[in-house]
Amino acid sequence: MTKKLIGLSLVAGAVLAGCANQPTTASVQKHTVEFQEVSVPMTDKEKREVRASKQVTIDGKTYPIDFHVIARSGQKIGDGIFGLLYDKDGNPLKNADGSLRYSNSNDFTSLIPVGDKIFMINHFESRPAAMYITEIKKLADGNLKAVNTKNIDFSEYNGLWVPCAGSITPWNTHLGSEEYEPNAKKVKADGSINAYYNTMGDYFGGNLKALNPYDYGWTPEIKVLNEKGDVKVSKHYAMGRFAHELAYVMPDKKTVFLSDDGTNVSIFMFIADNEGDLSSGTLYAAKWFQQSDKNGGKAALGWVNLGHSTNAKIKAALDKKLKFSDIFEETKAEDDEHMAINTSAGVEFLKVKDGMDEVASRLESRRYAALQGATTEFRKMEGITYNPNENVVYIAMSSIGKGMEDNKKKGKPNPKYDKLGNNDIRLPYNPCGTVYELALSSSAYDLNGKKINSAYVPTKMEGLVSGFVDKSIKGNKCSVTSLANPDNVTFIPNSSTLLIGEDTGSGHQNDYIWSFNTDKKKLTRIETTPYGSETTSLYFINNIKGNGYIMSVVQHPYGESDQDKARSKDEKRAYTGYIGPLPVINK
Repeated sequence: MTKKLIGLSLVAGAVLAGCANQPTTASVQKHTVEFQEVSVPMTDKEKREVRASKQVTIDGKTYPIDFHVIARSGQKIGDGIFGLLYDKDGNPLKNADGSLRYSNSNDFTSLIPVGDKIFMINHFESRPAAMYITEIKKLADGNLKAVNTKNIDFSEYNGLWVPCAGSITPWNTHLGSEEYEPNAKKVKADGSINAYYNTMGDYFGGNLKALNPYDYGWTPEIKVLNEKGDVKVSKHYAMGRFAHELAYVMPDKKTVFLSDDGTNVSIFMFIADNEGDLSSGTLYAAKWFQQSDKNGGKAALGWVNLGHSTNAKIKAALDKKLKFSDIFEETKAEDDEHMAINTSAGVEFLKVKDGMDEVASRLESRRYAALQGATTEFRKMEGITYNPNENVVYIAMSSIGKGMEDNKKKGKPNPKYDKLGNNDIRLPYNPCGTVYELALSSSAYDLNGKKINSAYVPTKMEGLVSGFVDKSIKGNKCSVTSLANPDNVTFIPNSSTLLIGEDTGSGHQNDYIWSFNTDKKKLTRIETTPYGSETTSLYFINNIKGNGYIMSVVQHPYGESDQDKARSKDEKRAYTGYIGPLPVINK
């Protein structure tokens, strides 16, 4: 059966049309931003510390900076315990020994000014998950102090699942994520799927049958309503369900780029119907048309329209407790009705049941995208950010492998990840990863020839900076002079400074944060983190009551590699903090 994709002549025409008219950006005076470089950690002492640049030079003037801790997981702050996990009834969860159970997986952290106050919203990447709102006091020297913290209740949505990266919307809300959506096809009669999923049962007192896998894999949004710290919680079903790493809203307040983390995944784009309202809109998935395999590859991007929907319509479907078998028919081989696809779930032969396209497009967005002919071969897609001066988007791919190779795995012949799929992406294996630059168009068309209602549609994707294998320094498989598994990215507007965080196990023994000069193509190491941790929540915030901050979280120290090196339980507590304080750069 042929995938639902139009003829190649129309495809080529649509892609070229999308590349033809790039928006122009106003000429701006770029600020020069230069960080003091942090050395590669070599001693055991250095490998246990959070080490950050001690100074930054902006337009020739030097300012003292450092890494500052706002809070650590398990810390009592005012009336709350930061990162303590709760069940659906608001009871704190406990470990087997009776101690309180908190998460060491602090992740995305936003700073939200409301009236005369500042609030910090954090989410914790666990199952069950947590999200906290913390009142922050800004000190005279610009540093930040946590005053009081409290848990945000997600019981209305049957809990929060594995929130990973995030962003702050142009309308000043916290936009989160739910990563690694459960495979609803695999639910057993007792409600279980696997050990990873079953931990979520603790939210319901261990009752796995109370879980619905379709409740997880969405984009949460938190609005702080007032200076008391009251919040409004939403999950945006219209934006699709997959392994959300990050949702990033563009300046039009309607276009949202959505990264999908995993193996054999897709890039998604959502165009909201109305500015500042993510509850309804049209979802798209990318199609890669390869032009080069150098430095992470180069491709024209086309966009497959997955249809329009609303939060309300998909919530109604969730309330019906639909199963995978209610949405798809499945066979063991391709035929005139059942199409072969290859996604994170492997090879499947599926047909959407009559009348279920809209539901399928949101509850099973990746599978539905594959059925429509989109590319589902990306590997470990991570952070997204925007450079308004060059009108380009950056997206990190933690490693180039599996589906992104050409019928290979780690450079060796293996058809598993391309079998019966499109094999659109055909790149050399690079376990150290690449950050890509995406050019944007204001006159792009989807692959059915229909104009896309956005001035920010990516039509070209090209590798910008890649890591490379170098095992010359013990404990490191990637060169310590370049990237190892890039993850979070953030850009300082009106400069040439792209910040890149890492999530690496064996690529670098200690994870780094880099400053990358996009004009000079130069990397400068600005932070290193303890054994087994991950740099998360890298996010530049320009002006909070007169200072800027580079948000930086050190997630699960001693939690991945080198777990045996932890000398105490206290060392494993995560750090939520920032590099700064900085002056306001973009006045």
